[in-house]
Amino acid sequence: MSTEWILILDYGGQYTQLIARRVREANIFCRIEPPGFGGSETAGDASLKGVVLSGGPSSVFADDAPTLPDWFSRYEGPVLGICYGMQLLARAEGGEVAGGGEMEFGPARLRFEKDAPLFQGIESGGQVWMSHGDRVTALPAGYECIGSTSDLATAAIANVQARRYGVQFHPEVMHTTGGTRMLDNFLRVVCACSGTWTPDRYAESKLAAIREATADGGEVLCGVSGGVDSTVTARLLQTAVGNRLRAVFVDNGLLRKGEREWVMDTFQRGMGIDLHCIDGASLFLERLAGIFDPEEKRKIIGHTFIDLFEQHAKEWPEVRYLAQGTLYPDVIESTSTGGPSAKIKTHHNVGGLPETLQLDLIEPLRDLFKDEVRALGRELGVPEELLMRHPFPGPGLAVRILGPVDEPSLNLLRDCDDLFIKELHTAGWYDKIWQAFAVLLPIQSVGVQGDRRSYERALAIRAVSSVDGMTADWSRLPHELLARISTRIMNEVSGVNRIVYDISSKPPATIEWE
Repeated sequence: MSTEWILILDYGGQYTQLIARRVREANIFCRIEPPGFGGSETAGDASLKGVVLSGGPSSVFADDAPTLPDWFSRYEGPVLGICYGMQLLARAEGGEVAGGGEMEFGPARLRFEKDAPLFQGIESGGQVWMSHGDRVTALPAGYECIGSTSDLATAAIANVQARRYGVQFHPEVMHTTGGTRMLDNFLRVVCACSGTWTPDRYAESKLAAIREATADGGEVLCGVSGGVDSTVTARLLQTAVGNRLRAVFVDNGLLRKGEREWVMDTFQRGMGIDLHCIDGASLFLERLAGIFDPEEKRKIIGHTFIDLFEQHAKEWPEVRYLAQGTLYPDVIESTSTGGPSAKIKTHHNVGGLPETLQLDLIEPLRDLFKDEVRALGRELGVPEELLMRHPFPGPGLAVRILGPVDEPSLNLLRDCDDLFIKELHTAGWYDKIWQAFAVLLPIQSVGVQGDRRSYERALAIRAVSSVDGMTADWSRLPHELLARISTRIMNEVSGVNRIVYDISSKPPATIEWE
């Protein structure tokens, strides 16, 4: 390396790319590499300013648990172990780790036990984000405990002289108070990075990458949903390849109320993108009939999208590429990106694609998060009303109907969701939250409506706060607003007699129910 850099060893953590993002935001170059990365020369690389050991789903006691690289025992530079990385570091240096105890997920309060460079400028007692089972129970020689929580005696450890630190929580997520400052302290105070590296603007680098990938002059088929991700992808392609873009909107019958009309008008009139509409509702519903399993739903939807794309691509013989608005959170929930990460669920635009795909994939947003995509969209001139829309899953309402998908359930959910979102707009809450939606549950309950017994469906409503979708907390909507939403839905939508509000965070839950 010709410039200072930080190495992030990826042990399969769901938040590994978030660590890299925080490093990039500090104007410091970094690389994410698998646990076995590097040879003997790595330990003595003067430009390597520090090593971060990521979290991960493994236990250090497992036979196949990923370990530290061979050169690490000779490396004398700064180290920060996060979650699994802390346990790995502590055990490698002679400490003890215990497993099988009580797990800890979600928020906790961190109390500083010692002054340490890692905590410079941060107040004790702030919230940290936990996601672990194993824990460090005995410290290695030279280490001391610098932080604890009410449930964890060793939440942070340090060997200040050796410049080695471990934290059981995740400083990289936005729900850790002062987490960005902790990482910045590690980078600038402990590692002594100058922070002079400035990445190219996303738009310039992404446009160049698309032009290089399509240098043969082939046309690009871009699937558009009307959401932020596919919209920014389409705008990138419009700018990069001009009239070689074939933008296609698939009405899969799983859309929100009025979605098809809104998307067609917005793209054609608002953005000047000629949008071709494919009516595939009957095919999607036919293939989804009787399907309970959410993974199977997602795969069916992914395959059906591709079937339709390939079928209609024949109308344009010059089409050689398929562009998708895949984001990094989609990738890390569906597959590993270099480390032994756990698969959470298949996303229709990642694990749902068939191996027989005849078009080359272009995914210009694959390494980005939602807020970064919005920033990119602003630079490209995408209208704000499009950029600030709440995320909507590619499989649509199919993963918001728990159990089999049918037309009556879709219509019922559309009406409920539409009322929910309208009330959020009216109350001025829509732009304050990350995402809100309704979920139709596979249960019925007894109610009393019009002095008569009813036995109707139950509905869950969910609203969450987040920055990048990697972690999320449930939104504290006013009780008066929740009451108004509940009253309107049950008075105006026939078929629902009970409404519940989802108060789970991510983790341990995901934002969507399926």
